[in-house]
Amino acid sequence: MTASEFFSAEERDRIEQAVQAAEQRTSGEIVPMVVDASYDYPRAEILGAGLFSLAAGISLSWGFFHESLWHFLWLFAAGYFPFKLAIRNLPALKRRLIHPEEIRAEVEEKAVVSFLEQGLHHTRDETGILILISLFERRVHVLADRGINEVVPPDTWDGIVTTMTAGIHRGDTCDALCVAIERCGDLLEQSFPVKDDDTDELPNLIVD
Repeated sequence: MTASEFFSAEERDRIEQAVQAAEQRTSGEIVPMVVDASYDYPRAEILGAGLFSLAAGISLSWGFFHESLWHFLWLFAAGYFPFKLAIRNLPALKRRLIHPEEIRAEVEEKAVVSFLEQGLHHTRDETGILILISLFERRVHVLADRGINEVVPPDTWDGIVTTMTAGIHRGDTCDALCVAIERCGDLLEQSFPVKDDDTDELPNLIVD
């Protein structure tokens, strides 16, 4: 399922309403964002296709062609691109070919890049929060601007990530996201209450 299909129209309305309700209590800005993937991981496709082609080539040349090197070579070449395409179109298989540390790093990098691209660092009081849901990786990353991180302990976001990740695995992502948005609103309200001239500076939901 792609990011554009991940939430129904009704769920998008609920999420945007949750953001609006949270932002009515604070001068901060909360932006949920859903992306198909944080990175395309070409190395996983290349290495995976190579390994599967190698195994298939060795097995078939040994079983049917008396361990012929020439048959192994064409079998390896013939299998490489079909295996590569299969890995590309089977997310569960592709994820198993990627080291968890690489996934973590790419999701964090995507969050930072998106934070800058969407202008969350330009809010008046440096109080933007990005809640990134990266579907391929099944990961969530929360990134807050400097103004918030000066008063909120860094490990605060771990609880929100845990809530969101559990919701994704249960299939209750919309509910979990609304809870996470409310929690962000609570945190912001304590140190950044709403101001008389406050305006909605950023989108309430981004689907990329």
